[in-house]
Parts: sequence; C-alpha cells; structure tokens
Amino acid sequence: MPQYLISVWHSPGVQHHETGPYESEAAMQDAFQAVGEFNEALQAEGAWVLAGGLVPPEESVVVDGTRGAEPVITDGPFTHAQQHMGGFWVVTAAGPEQAEELAARASKACGNRVELRPFQS
Repeated sequence: MPQYLISVWHSPGVQHHETGPYESEAAMQDAFQAVGEFNEALQAEGAWVLAGGLVPPEESVVVDGTRGAEPVITDGPFTHAQQHMGGFWVVTAAGPEQAEELAARASKACGNRVELRPFQS
C-alpha cells in the first residue's frame, strides 16, 4: 500500500510557549489525548507506520556532506520560513481518498492544519 506523510506545521516560536500552539493547558491536554487516541486507532486499523513530534527548529543542525571528505555541520534551521514542521505521521492508505480521510482525522486530533504528501513510489 502507498505511504503518506501527514505533517503538522507551526509558526516560529510557538513551541517556546508553555502550551505550544494551544490557547490553554486544558486545550493542550485535550489535543494530547486526542492524538493518543488517533495513534491507537491508526495502529488498530493497520495504517500506522511511524509518528513523532519535533523539537523547535533552533535545536536543529544542518549537515552538508556534498563538499570534500568531511561534512560541514552548522547550527540550524536549514531555512528561515513562515512556518516549520512540528510533528508528523507516516501512514499507509489504499489511496488518496483514504489518506485524505486519515489526514482530516489527524488535523482534528492535533487541532492544527496538516499537509498530506505521498511518498514517491
């Protein structure tokens, strides 16, 4: 079955707030519970491949192994953008329609818009 990336995007700095992208502690806890339930459902349905949350982009490094024998490693992020990826799921789906349904459920669970992209086959 094809695999898809469902990615969650955040505005810069939002992960430094005590409640992240959520308006309150209660909203954050509700989202964590909903995401946990969504993850369990993905596993039960056989759609689960992998999921995870990411640290803020300021904690990343950029690795360039394209020049010379030794890679060049610099502080990240790779790019300064309006938004950055904050978390993701990799799922399997029978096709685009099922993947879109999973992405809609992911968006509802985490309380954020998500991007859905198929892996190259």
